[in-house]
Amino acid sequence: MKMSASPAPAAYANLKARFLEGLAPRDLRAILGAARQRRFFAHSVVINQEDQARSLYLLAEGRARYFYITPEGQKLLLPWILPGEIFGAAALLSRSSCYLVSTETVKQCSILIWDKLTIRGLVERFPALLDNALSIAFDYLDWARSAHIGLACHSARLRLAQALVNLARDIGGNIQEGIEIAVTNEDLANAANVTPFTASRLLSEWNRRGALTKSRGKILLRFPQQLFTREV
Repeated sequence: MKMSASPAPAAYANLKARFLEGLAPRDLRAILGAARQRRFFAHSVVINQEDQARSLYLLAEGRARYFYITPEGQKLLLPWILPGEIFGAAALLSRSSCYLVSTETVKQCSILIWDKLTIRGLVERFPALLDNALSIAFDYLDWARSAHIGLACHSARLRLAQALVNLARDIGGNIQEGIEIAVTNEDLANAANVTPFTASRLLSEWNRRGALTKSRGKILLRFPQQLFTREV
């Protein structure tokens, strides 16, 4: 659900976003000035898979994530979207294209939006935008490759341990006792390509060993290195 819409505020000129790297301050102001800002409540669907890609989005505040609905109706949770990251990049293509996956907000979000005609014109004016978009696309391809290799070659334990470490790096908050991560068993299971039962079993083992503390919707990661060793 949308909360409001307004021109992109000047405060976002200092937003750290890979898509906007390498641009002069004057060019950056022109690009941000062409965007609309919209606020979304938590758990709002921003774009739907298979819809026509008519806009490019940049997350300015909050947190979102990709997801995919299978033909059988199963919802597959995909990577997080953090502040400074773009989504809906199919709108950059010259041909008519559809979004491959859906996007939903996890927290209340502020999002900058460029319609397809506007962002295509900006890419022609500022080629650095296209270079940055290609670099981001390359990183997603690398992520997909790593996920495929992990599924084919690594154990469920190793995949879940690595997923926890990655989430701690990306969305974790440092506190005195360790790194706190707002994540559910379902999130972890999807991130590691394991079943919810396997995720629950391994988390219980790590909780028992003191490597982490599990509570409702949160994990306190205390000793990450212990995730990669077995009980003896």
